[in-house]
Amino acid sequence: MKVSKILFLPCLLLSACASQNDMKYVQGEVTRLKEDSQTIKNQSAGSYSEITQYREEVASLKGSIEELRHNQTNSLKRLDVEDSLMVRKSDDLESRIARLEQYLGISDASKKTGTKTLPATEGAKGEATAATPAQAQKPAIAQTGDDPLKDGLAKMGKADYSGSREAFKSFMTRNPKSPKVADAQFYIAESYFSEKWYEKAILEYQVVIAKYTKSPKRPAALYKQALSFEKINDSANAKARFKDVVTLYPASPEAKLAKKKLQ
Repeated sequence: MKVSKILFLPCLLLSACASQNDMKYVQGEVTRLKEDSQTIKNQSAGSYSEITQYREEVASLKGSIEELRHNQTNSLKRLDVEDSLMVRKSDDLESRIARLEQYLGISDASKKTGTKTLPATEGAKGEATAATPAQAQKPAIAQTGDDPLKDGLAKMGKADYSGSREAFKSFMTRNPKSPKVADAQFYIAESYFSEKWYEKAILEYQVVIAKYTKSPKRPAALYKQALSFEKINDSANAKARFKDVVTLYPASPEAKLAKKKLQ
């Protein structure tokens, strides 16, 4: 019996030592897990802080973009109003100049030469001074034909838009004083419109509108420019141009079409 007690005592001591080692191991693992958990929390907090910062920056950028869009829209509206006013002012000035010329008795012939029409002066014998032989024999300025213009129209009918523009430009270069130069410019704009290059068409129609104010093609240029704005979803400028057609050329066929667009 004593022998058994003696043998049991070492086993009990070994078991106590093993239990203490297990506890230390478990405590060590728990401590390590706590440290890992704290590290993860710290990293998560840092990531959350970065994400929050990124969100704030994105929100700020969105606000800046919206502000830029708003400013751009307002600028386009302002430019559109100014452009429409310039068109009206140009037409008003043209009308006033025409009335002054009529009042002063300036003929069409004198406007082309830049001189006023004056009565003939009497010579030494009381007769009207005749034109000198050099003046009488002075030849008229020769005008080249319309072949490039016709060629350009033919090419545009065949969808050769680049070739048509070259022909129209050739006509304008060869016939700078021809009244059909405005037509050639209008057809250049038409070629871009047919090509569905609406942004370029808008610019070319504007040349007709601003430069050739007395051209019969001007109402059509205004109307087609409005259609071009409509094609690129610029409703503000399209509406303004339709109104210009109705206001400036109320009796034109384009005005009737513009009125339908404004309904």
